[in-house]
Amino acid sequence: MKSIQKWAVPSFAAVILVAAVGVISAQSSAIKRTVVYKGDVSVPGREAVIAQVEIAPGGRAGRHTHPGDEISYVIEGEGELLIDGQPPRKFKAGDGFSISAGLTHDAHNTGTQPLKLAGIYVVEKGKPIATPAP
Repeated sequence: MKSIQKWAVPSFAAVILVAAVGVISAQSSAIKRTVVYKGDVSVPGREAVIAQVEIAPGGRAGRHTHPGDEISYVIEGEGELLIDGQPPRKFKAGDGFSISAGLTHDAHNTGTQPLKLAGIYVVEKGKPIATPAP
């Protein structure tokens, strides 16, 4: 019986971990970022990253932060930007917005078509463009 107990707890923990990873993946599957350019900027330790960003109809980017500033231009679609501590902001094709480094935020596609953005990030070198937030 003890040998079964030795394996039961680690096995249960592994199942929980796999389920949690599945939930995280499911939450982020609505957004797709494709980096089209990375290059140095005049600020030491920073780089510019330009990405095509697409959020599926009805999808959410998921709460996240960036290790630098985000400047986005809305190419197609419409959505809502939720930045912690600020009122929600609606946006549509032709609009732009910026988000300061470290602010926890989320973007929702409120339309019926994919939401397409040009995302420009000036971030710390070597860090991921986005990090999920609780």
